[in-house]
Amino acid sequence: MTTLAESAAAPPLHLGLVRWIGFRTIVLREYQRIIRIWTQTILPSAVTQALYFAIFGGLLGSRVGPMGGFGYMEYIAPGLIMMSVNINSYSNVVSSFYGAKWGKHLEELLVSPLPSWLIVSGYVAGGLVRGLLVGLAVTGVSLLFTHLHVHHPLVIVGAVILTSTTFALGGFLNALFAKNFDQVNIIPTFVLTPLNYFGGVFYSVALLPHWAQTISYFNPILYMINAFRYGFLGVSDVDVGAAFAIMGGAVVALFTAAIVLMERGAGIRE
Repeated sequence: MTTLAESAAAPPLHLGLVRWIGFRTIVLREYQRIIRIWTQTILPSAVTQALYFAIFGGLLGSRVGPMGGFGYMEYIAPGLIMMSVNINSYSNVVSSFYGAKWGKHLEELLVSPLPSWLIVSGYVAGGLVRGLLVGLAVTGVSLLFTHLHVHHPLVIVGAVILTSTTFALGGFLNALFAKNFDQVNIIPTFVLTPLNYFGGVFYSVALLPHWAQTISYFNPILYMINAFRYGFLGVSDVDVGAAFAIMGGAVVALFTAAIVLMERGAGIRE
């Protein structure tokens, strides 16, 4: 049995190790939650996208015809995958972090030796995990309906990671300010869903009137979806370099905002 003297003489854990353990614990907890309730976190998106492929791709796609030089179902597949990724990355973080506030166990993190940037990173990593898992599931579903060529694998990986991280950070900011569960659902319902539908998931913006194209270029999701589509099909409605610049800038801006707000205690120490 360890005596009190031996315990006092034991060297303290290095702060970096303590922080790594804390970060890993947050991520593992998020992963376990995602897997434990996979019928709520992964399966619904796979079923929903299967319906999109069957209805839009199968029934309507034959009437729409080729899009961007590709079959309609093949053209919309990257957009449907990316739509699932961004929605689930956002939803995972906003529900998990708000749940920590509501359940009053966020205080344990706030009094721990974990800095704000590490807490934010842990939750964002959890959102990234769910986004990637759902993305893989929807990709598997899409392969049942069409085939996907991979032209630029690094572009695919970069686009999905940056997009998932952006929306995970957005979910974190939403959770900071949310005061009830209704406010958790407002942004996904009234902001994300319309932006996704008007972000070029089901069509090329080249088909729109000039005024509609101009408006579409202010939609950040258009750049994310087209960068991802470029990785698969090699075609894009926007400049891919500009798309990555926008995604990278969004990650930096949102991460900085999240840290500053955490340091100020916005929404968590009121």
